[in-house]
Amino acid sequence: MTCSRCRTKPVIKLPNSNISLCKTCFLKYFERKVRKTIRQYKLFKKGQHIGIAVSGGKDSITTLYVLNKITKPQRTTKLTAIAIDEGIKGYRDETLKFAKKVCKELKIPLETTSYKKEFGKTLDQILKKNDIKPCTVCGVFRRYLLNKLAQKLKLDIIATGHNLDDEAQSILMNQFKNNITASARLGPITGIKSDKKFIRRIKPLYFLTEKEIMTYAYLKNLATKYDECPYAKDSYRDEMRTLINNFDRKYPSSKHSIINSFIEILPLLKKNHKKTDINYCKSCGEPTSQEECKTCKLIREIK
Repeated sequence: MTCSRCRTKPVIKLPNSNISLCKTCFLKYFERKVRKTIRQYKLFKKGQHIGIAVSGGKDSITTLYVLNKITKPQRTTKLTAIAIDEGIKGYRDETLKFAKKVCKELKIPLETTSYKKEFGKTLDQILKKNDIKPCTVCGVFRRYLLNKLAQKLKLDIIATGHNLDDEAQSILMNQFKNNITASARLGPITGIKSDKKFIRRIKPLYFLTEKEIMTYAYLKNLATKYDECPYAKDSYRDEMRTLINNFDRKYPSSKHSIINSFIEILPLLKKNHKKTDINYCKSCGEPTSQEECKTCKLIREIK
């Protein structure tokens, strides 16, 4: 087997397009795909201040690295890495060390906040005293703190490391739960453009698979041994990941088919789904569709 483009030794085979690529050709392919996604979906403009949500895992660090490479020649586009320390002992402290190291090497400022600072408790402490699913807490608290930190830093947009695998999982999870409203909020760019307090999110790695990102991170020395949250095991998403991976192994390109068909119907979903009016939480003032936001409700419920 040789590289489909230059006939040298390949480092990866891409079943979706039935090609194999060497290191040089793969890195070009990867970065071109990110550029195409940014251009096609108009993820950001020159001169904007982009926040990159980093956890220290391969997806977020790869997003940081590639966006830095793409925007560096522009000079007018500013990047700031933002991180949330949930307080997962032996995991998040280690991944954040790596995030700090990469940010220092790339000369990108890193701003952090934590559950402990904002809510008075770490995730470990919350789970020790409450019978609650870890992903439920994190899903609510992380989104809240990222948006709050983004406002404080006056960011125009937040880039996340969500990839093709993540999106395929979210699409099917929403289908299984009959949650069309949540599906309408998916896509390469999300959020409400007209609301200044809700900072929009972009997904530059949207059309790249977990395998492709893993390969890129390895080739660029961006991978770490700490990538999977210890609390993610046996979660609903974890089960969906296993289901889709098994199906994709048996029927290659299934993940891509899920994404491609979803992208086709997404404009209709956004047009037809019932739009919720944005209110502001009576307790904290942050954007919410309810009288009180999920974060404030959750804070009151936990011990």
